Amino acid sequence: MIIETEGLTKYYGKVRGVDDLNLSVAEGEVFGFLGPNGAGKTTTIRLLLDLIRPTRGTARLFGQDVRNHAAAAKARLGNLPGELSLWDNLTGWELLTFVGTLRGGLDGRWVDELATRLNLDLSRPVRNLSHGNKQKVGLIQAFAHKPDLIILDEPTLGLDPLIQQEFYQLIDQVKVEGRTVFLSSHILPEVERVCDRVGIIRDGQLLAVEAVAELKRKRRRQMEIAFASPVPPSVFDLPGVHDITSVDSGLCFMVDGSPGTLDAVLKRAAQYAVTDMCYEQATLEDVFLSYYQKERGHDAA
Repeated sequence: MIIETEGLTKYYGKVRGVDDLNLSVAEGEVFGFLGPNGAGKTTTIRLLLDLIRPTRGTARLFGQDVRNHAAAAKARLGNLPGELSLWDNLTGWELLTFVGTLRGGLDGRWVDELATRLNLDLSRPVRNLSHGNKQKVGLIQAFAHKPDLIILDEPTLGLDPLIQQEFYQLIDQVKVEGRTVFLSSHILPEVERVCDRVGIIRDGQLLAVEAVAELKRKRRRQMEIAFASPVPPSVFDLPGVHDITSVDSGLCFMVDGSPGTLDAVLKRAAQYAVTDMCYEQATLEDVFLSYYQKERGHDAA
């Protein structure tokens, strides 16, 4: 395993950071670490990088304890922190050259390619860059030396949609090359797009680790259908359909991701005169609620 934690716990005084975190990430995997702000994602990453020490428990990178082999581990990884701080007096190229020198050298052609793909002018001083362009500099330094492990904390923060798509393609390229990515995010579609598995954390505790396909299956979405004339809620009393309510001229309900559920709903709706339909993406909170309520022995909402 490239990343392993056992009982990893961090408290800041009486304030919880993470609690009893047991996690493993395999070589060549893109692992998403999903949770709302304050869930413990950044604390976990800082523990993995040996930037802070755990209250108890252990963390290993490349099979070695991070406390005893931090320098060796860091030589093989790239990192984009959630709170990025750069030297403002340097240009982007000067900054990347300096960091590359510390790592033993810089592949200028690869850096130029990354800058082109991310639409970044490396000749400009960092202090004159927007937040999004500073984020691009941070991404390039994480990818520049083609590390075996890339740890990214909220990597698309501040990036416009086109650059986000280019970032996703970079992750796909890393995966094809057999390298490993640990990606922290609070954006559900992002981790679904690039990750193989997802760990869901909230309030410092790991709720579940799921394959992305399984996460999609469990995810629920809200659907609202308007009809030309009233339709009784009982019409949509189908497997995988929940919380049916009447709204204005139609019905609103939750649809889960089980195979065949959406098809059954659409076929049932086609028996009536439909005037409008809205099918919303599930939110991150919807996913968390489903896990919390499952733990409490209730149906997911």
